[in-house]
Formats: sequence, C-alpha cells, structure tokens
Amino acid sequence: MDPNTLLYAIAAILVLVGLAGTVLPALPGLPLLFAGLLLAAWTDGFQHIHWGWLLLLGLLTLLSLVIDLWATALGAKRVGASRLAVLGAMLGTLAGLFFGPVGLLLGPFAGALCGELLHRRSLQRDDFGQAAKIGIGTWLGILFGAVLKIALACMMLGLFALAWWF
Repeated sequence: MDPNTLLYAIAAILVLVGLAGTVLPALPGLPLLFAGLLLAAWTDGFQHIHWGWLLLLGLLTLLSLVIDLWATALGAKRVGASRLAVLGAMLGTLAGLFFGPVGLLLGPFAGALCGELLHRRSLQRDDFGQAAKIGIGTWLGILFGAVLKIALACMMLGLFALAWWF
C-alpha cells in the first residue's frame, strides 16, 4: 500500500471522527477535524493548501472551543444555574454516551437537574421546578453550541475544498 494512501485514509478517519465530535461532547470534534485536514495538506506537500488557509482553519478551530464553553455557560447563566448544575450537565453528557442517542439527549438535562438539586440541598416542589428549568436551559445551551459547531465544521470543510480544488 502506498504510504500516501494510508495517510489520506487516516486523515479521512480523523475528519469523520471530528464530525461526529461536533455532536458528541466527549470528542474534541473540530480539533480532530482540523488535524485530519492538516494531515491531508501535509500528505499533499502543502501544494493545494497553503499556510494562510491552515491559519484560517486553525482560527476557526479555536473559535469552536470558545463557542463550546460560551454556549453551555450562556444557556446555564440565562436560567440562573449553579456551578454544580453546569458540572452535572457535563457529567450527564458523558454518562449519556453509554445510552446512545436517548442518553445524549437526556444526560445533560438529568445531570444539570441533579447538580442544581444538590446545590439547593432540597427536594421541595418549587426547587424541583426551578432545577428542571435550569436543566432545560443548560441543555438548550449545549444544543445551541452543537449547532454552531456543525456550522463551523461545514465552513471548514467548504474552505478546505475550495482551496484544494481552486
């Protein structure tokens, strides 16, 4: 097997895993996507993709990391979530990975709900309702971040293709 073919295959795998990582919070999606694009450019000897394009793709990758943190924090902050609720949402997301798509949808909500209830140290009806509101707000923040990361991933792939073929 030609070494370049193997490197292109690894680059393609990195890109695909990176795309999956835009919606799976446990994977660093866009950094893996960028690594795949960088490997493809390197394998080509940077004949099609020059440093300016790579710099732009790298900046978009950094922007995705900021968006990831910002969107989750924004969703949580808008509804008055505690730090335990945000931590619970992250842990719930990780736990949700083991339960497939349903776990990915319910995990962040359940984690934020539990985290907020722990913060309040109460199981009163009013506290449960507020904790549920916080769970939904945090989940929406995570969802908003995933949508923005998908848009950035599409933009990165489009820019890479544009630079490669034109």
